[in-house]
Formats: sequence, structure tokens, C-alpha cells
Amino acid sequence: MAFDPKADLREYLQSGREVMLWKLDGLSEYDIRRPLVPTGTNLLGLVQHVASIETGYFGSVFGRPFPEPLAWMQDSEPNGDMWVRPNETKDRVVEFCRRVWAHSDATIDALPLGAMGEVPWWSEGERELSLHRALVHVIVDIYRHAGHADILRELIDGAVGADRRWSNLPPGDEALWKDYRSKLEAAALQAGEVT
Repeated sequence: MAFDPKADLREYLQSGREVMLWKLDGLSEYDIRRPLVPTGTNLLGLVQHVASIETGYFGSVFGRPFPEPLAWMQDSEPNGDMWVRPNETKDRVVEFCRRVWAHSDATIDALPLGAMGEVPWWSEGERELSLHRALVHVIVDIYRHAGHADILRELIDGAVGADRRWSNLPPGDEALWKDYRSKLEAAALQAGEVT
């Protein structure tokens, strides 16, 4: 098998993208938008956010701007890309993601890993980055948010897992997980008494 670092990076990028969309499966418009933590993090907002990130890192950074305006970026609202407006549907956000992926993939296909771009939102003197580094940066960001999405999904309906293709959890039923959680709670209480 030939060594192809771009293909490896593309595989991890696409896998992370798919996991983010998978976390939306089977949930209502309400559940995918619900802010489940004090900072308002929600599933559909995370999906929109990671797609927004791609429009920058694989778009304008390399002189290939994404052709559609991003309404939440026009608002200049802090965290505007982290929530989806009521008039937008999950299906429209997913379609947006797929258009972003196609645009990003065209950039990745067109440029060598050593191609250099400039990130205007980074600090002066630190704005230059290669396509290789942009890929690593975006992959790390997607997987960070995939972890957030996994926890949010578990809070909504108990569904967990790192990827739809395989489980990253040991097999067990609800009773096993209840016992496991009780054991951890007891250990935490015991440790709290010691300190």
C-alpha cells in the first residue's frame, strides 16, 4: 500500500464530518437545537459551526472563498455560528454541510499539502499555514466537537458512540452502566472525603 498522507487526512476529515451528522439522526428539530449546558452548546449548532470552520480554512485562507454568504457571520453576533435560527431546518443545514464539503474537497484536491495560505483572523506574524496544517487543524476541531456532540446526544436520549460503524464502548446493558456509574459516584464521594 502506497504512502499517501493526503488520502489519510481526507479519510479522517470525512469520518469526522459523518460522525457529526450521525449525531442528529432520529432526533426532533427541538432536540437537536436544545441548549443542554450553560454555554448553550447544542447539536445542530455544532454541526453548523464545524461546516463554518471549513469555509474559512479551506476557502478564504487559500484564496478560494466559499461562494455563499453565511448569514450568521453577517450578524457579527458572538457565537452566531453556534446556533441555528428557527427558520432553518436540519435538512437545510445538512445540505449546507454537503456543499461546504464539496468546496473544501475541491480545495484539498487542487492544492499540494505544502501549499501556503494566510489566516486573517490569526495574530499578525503567525497567519501563514500550509494545507497540511489546515487539514490537521480542522480535523482536530471536528473531533473535539464530535466529543461534545457525543455527550449532548447521550444527555438527550442515551445514544452514545464514536462512530456509527463501530462502538467504542464495552458491551453492556442498562444495568451494567447503572452499576458502573454508581461505582464511580461512590469513588468520587470517597475521594472527596479524603481531601
